[in-house]
Amino acid sequence: MKIVIAGGSGFIGKKLTESFSGEGHQLVILTRKEQRASGNVTYVKWLEQNSAPEKEIIRADAVINLAGVSINDGRWTKNHQNQIYESRMTATNELLRIIAALEEKPSVLINASAIGIYPASLEETYTEDSKETASDFLGKTVRDWENKAKQVEDAGIRAVLMRFGVVLGNEGGALPLMALPYKLFAGGTVGSGHQWVSWVHVSDVVQAITFALGHDKIRGPVNVTSPSPLRMKEFGRTIGSVLHRPHWLPVPSFAMKLALGKKSALILEGQHVRPEVLIKEGFEFKYPTLNKALEELLINNP
Repeated sequence: MKIVIAGGSGFIGKKLTESFSGEGHQLVILTRKEQRASGNVTYVKWLEQNSAPEKEIIRADAVINLAGVSINDGRWTKNHQNQIYESRMTATNELLRIIAALEEKPSVLINASAIGIYPASLEETYTEDSKETASDFLGKTVRDWENKAKQVEDAGIRAVLMRFGVVLGNEGGALPLMALPYKLFAGGTVGSGHQWVSWVHVSDVVQAITFALGHDKIRGPVNVTSPSPLRMKEFGRTIGSVLHRPHWLPVPSFAMKLALGKKSALILEGQHVRPEVLIKEGFEFKYPTLNKALEELLINNP
């Protein structure tokens, strides 16, 4: 299979590229940097003046869009929020143009998304059928991003919108920062502790994307979260238990707001999200529980 990946150099993109390459797929990574081909992975310039990736791609079986400025880097100033939003709109617009120009069209576009589309809540449980969407910055960004990606359906191409939860891994995401206080014997509940953490191991993210590629019935929103979300207090206690460290030093909400500004909402607020589409289609999580996921990441492969 020939797969085009935008955002292949990011946290999830690197894991995905490694997995697909190992399975023998022909990969085209869209990038702004000059890179030499390696094995079955080639790099094609895009989003630069006069770049025309479609002339080098020619045909593709699938396109995966992970491109966009990370929401985890830096404070959410107005300028950074604009970069987060515009990078996603620009990249997705360009992918739509590339797909339209290809001689042989892909059968599917898998587009990254986020559970931030759902409103923060302590009581609600959200599935892919939930209609309510958040009105804050992240909710608007995800909603507009998904609507943009769905335009590919006008060409008869299947669109899958992968709503990632809190992705756990050692090379990126939230886990390194969340685990650090416990390693220093200073871990404890963040904020009220009642907020939900709908997490997922990065290996299950990669396998969920692979699963969606091979299952034509999967289209539209797909929640990519473990079937076992936890409240923040229990999440922290589990980190402490796995690392054999105390869970005792609370971090109040006001301290997080002072340190992170508007981005503190990622930690102080949360959603209880269920991956109903994946479960219904028979996807099996390798790491369905947090204890098992953290043992693999923090103990077996630190």
